[in-house]
Amino acid sequence: MPSDDPLLIERRGPVGWLVFNRPDVGNAMNARMMEQLPEAWKRFEDDDAVRAIVVTGRGTSFQTGLDVRQLSRDPQALRAMSRRTKQADLRLTGWHLGVSKPVVTAVNGVCAGGGLHFVADSDLVVAAETASFLDPHVSLGQVSAFETIGLARRAAFGAVARMAFTGAHERIDARTALRLGWVGEVVAADRLEERAQELAEATARHPLSAAARKTALWHAWETGLSDARGMTR
Repeated sequence: MPSDDPLLIERRGPVGWLVFNRPDVGNAMNARMMEQLPEAWKRFEDDDAVRAIVVTGRGTSFQTGLDVRQLSRDPQALRAMSRRTKQADLRLTGWHLGVSKPVVTAVNGVCAGGGLHFVADSDLVVAAETASFLDPHVSLGQVSAFETIGLARRAAFGAVARMAFTGAHERIDARTALRLGWVGEVVAADRLEERAQELAEATARHPLSAAARKTALWHAWETGLSDARGMTR
């Protein structure tokens, strides 16, 4: 795939990699990247050789949400995204699209706004020491909703609420994110991809039970204890 493509799709052994590739604009999502994401998730979901998926970014940012400037020049894409947001029909993450395979998010740098979707919706999250997290929606006159709701369900509601209400003024570093439970591990920046590959390969060792295990765990998170145990049986 051309190196100037906004989303790089790779396979490293049993692991599929989705790499945000717009480092000059913080890996913000343009119309093309948003078109590619559902296609890429489906490609890996349908490929039996891919047993786990890693999401990461190039450069000093992981993902900084929508590229508002680019979308303002593409009215059709802007209308489509606005419609999907109003209808809660987002098509960005593996959770949005019902991907059954384990997903590891490797946060290599700044994760802002829409980038928080990928953290909230991931099965496992590992972050570089240089990573940071913020939600600038309110600073731009927008509502902070989908991303922070998902993140608040993951862990530490108070810290998420503080970030949602204060906007760009509240930046969470990687070590704090680990303490809050947003990420499961923090590693040196130069070891992030290696560690993400290791984690993904570890989840890929038992492919026949992966989908059922993932379904049971997410169902348990979203429902009461009795319902979750009943579903597992």
